[in-house]
Amino acid sequence: MEEDRRLFWKVLSSEYIHKDTWLTARKESVQMPSGHIIEPYYVLDYPNWVNTIAITKEGKFVFVKQYRHGLRSVNFELCAGMAEKTDPSPMVSAKRELLEETGYGNGTWSQYMVQSANPSTHSNLNYCFLAVGVEKIQEQELEDSEDISVHLLSAQEVKQLLDENKIMQSLMAAPLWKYFYENKL
Repeated sequence: MEEDRRLFWKVLSSEYIHKDTWLTARKESVQMPSGHIIEPYYVLDYPNWVNTIAITKEGKFVFVKQYRHGLRSVNFELCAGMAEKTDPSPMVSAKRELLEETGYGNGTWSQYMVQSANPSTHSNLNYCFLAVGVEKIQEQELEDSEDISVHLLSAQEVKQLLDENKIMQSLMAAPLWKYFYENKL
């Protein structure tokens, strides 16, 4: 809205301090509408991300389990990945990721949520999709850096993981909680 424009910060200077495939960081000097200057202010530029709540024809949720080095833990997760610049849309990226990481595809797809991991410091978005009626159509096609096992979980098992805080990725937990709320599960 136009009245919100008055809340925008003015960027006085911006310089890239790190540029890489997986992480780009900017150091900025910004001025708030009050005139207060914040420097340095760091912004992390990531590619957009995608994840998918995939449910089989039999009503099972397609989950992956993998090691996550940041937390040094093995976690249950939705299938997720980067929205590749070569993909024409985030949905195409999500379909590609689901097929490559799990071997599941087809079904009826819809965009479910768009989120930000941290709007104060991250410039990217996460697109969550709902894919209902997916089926296994091929074997996994994992990259060398991926060691992923596929798990088909009941709604009760997913709810238990949520209740026990065992789905650590907030961009996955939020849409799952929304799904369970909307479907009264």
